[in-house]
Amino acid sequence: MAEAEFVQGMTPFLRESLGAYGDGVLSGEAAAGASGTAAAEVGRGLLRATYRRVDERGREGLEEAIQEAAAEPGNEDAVGALRQEIRRALRKHPELEGELAALLPGGGGGTTVIASGARSVAAGGNIGIAITGDGHGSPKP
Repeated sequence: MAEAEFVQGMTPFLRESLGAYGDGVLSGEAAAGASGTAAAEVGRGLLRATYRRVDERGREGLEEAIQEAAAEPGNEDAVGALRQEIRRALRKHPELEGELAALLPGGGGGTTVIASGARSVAAGGNIGIAITGDGHGSPKP
């Protein structure tokens, strides 16, 4: 499994965990008013497993990336920095990939599709037309 694709596939879970736990994701302290979803728990597990595997320097980098990504949930660069920390850990500890893959739905194989938020649509394949929002009728052929 290509490392970049593998870590990229974690993104929805990482986002959910940061949304539910904020920068307390490693300690398990939920963010104010947030509730943990199954996806948030997967993301939390991914981060905690990575944290346990790395050395002190790796832990500092991971903690810093988590704080930045939690502080700016919409900042794609901050989430990218978090993914980069996970990739560093995978390069230093190749056995970590199996551990992380086992935490992902389906054991890391196949396609995982997650819809998050109001009027979200999740599809694992071609479903034709998907319309979200209010006031839409059936599509005209």
